[in-house]
Amino acid sequence: MTQKPDQCLGEWIDREALAEAMIPLIGQLYRNNNVVTSIYGRGLINRSVIAILKAHRFARHRIADEAELSVHDTFQILKTMSEMNLGAASVDLGKLVAKYKEAGNGRNLEQFVREELAEVADKRHASSARKGTDVVLYGFGRIGRLLARILIEKTGGGDGLRLRAIVVRKGADNDLVKRASLLRRDSVHGPFDGTITIDEENSTITANGNLIQVIYSNDPASVDYTQYGIENALLVDNTGKWRDAEGLGQHLKCPGVARVVLTAPGKGELKNIVHGINHGDITADDKIISAASCTTNAIVPVLKAVNDQYGIVNGHVETVHSYTNDQNLIDNFHKGSRRGRSAALNMVITETGAATAAAKALPVLKGKLTGNAIRVPTPNVSMAILNLNLEKATSREEINEYLRQMAMHSDLQKQITSSTRRKWSRPTSSVRAMPAWWTPRRPSATTTASCSTSGTTTSSATAVRWCA
Repeated sequence: MTQKPDQCLGEWIDREALAEAMIPLIGQLYRNNNVVTSIYGRGLINRSVIAILKAHRFARHRIADEAELSVHDTFQILKTMSEMNLGAASVDLGKLVAKYKEAGNGRNLEQFVREELAEVADKRHASSARKGTDVVLYGFGRIGRLLARILIEKTGGGDGLRLRAIVVRKGADNDLVKRASLLRRDSVHGPFDGTITIDEENSTITANGNLIQVIYSNDPASVDYTQYGIENALLVDNTGKWRDAEGLGQHLKCPGVARVVLTAPGKGELKNIVHGINHGDITADDKIISAASCTTNAIVPVLKAVNDQYGIVNGHVETVHSYTNDQNLIDNFHKGSRRGRSAALNMVITETGAATAAAKALPVLKGKLTGNAIRVPTPNVSMAILNLNLEKATSREEINEYLRQMAMHSDLQKQITSSTRRKWSRPTSSVRAMPAWWTPRRPSATTTASCSTSGTTTSSATAVRWCA
């Protein structure tokens, strides 16, 4: 044995102690300075000691020599950051350590961190003076509840997006209690991380200090949000009932609403926005936009990366999608005959608008993609297999390395991640993940596109997205 048991345990205890000391620093930076910390995209806010150490272990998949990220280095970075009176920023500790090792140029780690973050040093008061943006969730189904969890988790010091209200149709007795229960415990995504209380008299839910007004209404144009102290709000329509400018425009008639976001593909002239790809197309005049679909958000970042480097002649998108609430639990009548069959027992071939929606976000692909979908008996996670013909010949190793670099060091690093580990859907179910490019362990039989998945040897690639 190269290491004795007592030595091994002692080193673990040392790392545990450092991770434990990191927690208050991470929390203070987030709440007081609006600084978001992560390790290669894995958030550190409100994480346990073990979760922080696992994030350090995970970093070996992003480091060239697969070395484990040192908690001693990341702790020193956090300690230095806590002394700099930082303004709002997003800091990836793993990437900062990697940059230091590559370009430290003889500087000690503290000096390097101070120089790297000089632009936001001593800017705390300027950032804390910003007023938060009120958010209203119109609808509180599966997507709405997941959005609520994310917004509550990211409240921080309150100068970002703040969930102020939820609008639903009045249900049966104990409506508020039932809706709070659905937020508190989710069969797929697990328990809510925090505390939830209700006030039936005032129709409010308080979640981790966020006072959320529950408004009952059947008419999107009849709510006066200002009576609840809500002003210039961003309203997120997650009902899917209206998908065009006319229908969604009803929300803008309500006092207190400034903009509307649709959580589904928009129809007509609505802009379908995939963040990181075409969010720059949003103008001050855009009062209503669509956030596209989960499949569109999964495939478009990967398609853009591949098209920019190799050029896409044409291709096909094969979506393997978990069943949704639109399908029947047991066989019953449905306007779509296949979707009428039991979702829990059948694979269902159906249509998808992902290929068309992808072209809306990335116009250069217009007319180049076809697509279809298969609904499968799993409650969560979606997989899209991309079969692409490329203009430029490449190799499996080249394209995999290119996409790995894009996932780490490009403008798309928040949209794409890359992994060579064997995956299956269930562990991914509760992870709010960016599209993941899974690379193969077997050689590809083609030179036009070089990524294969699940043992196949075709010119295909896989993008997986956590879907509501």
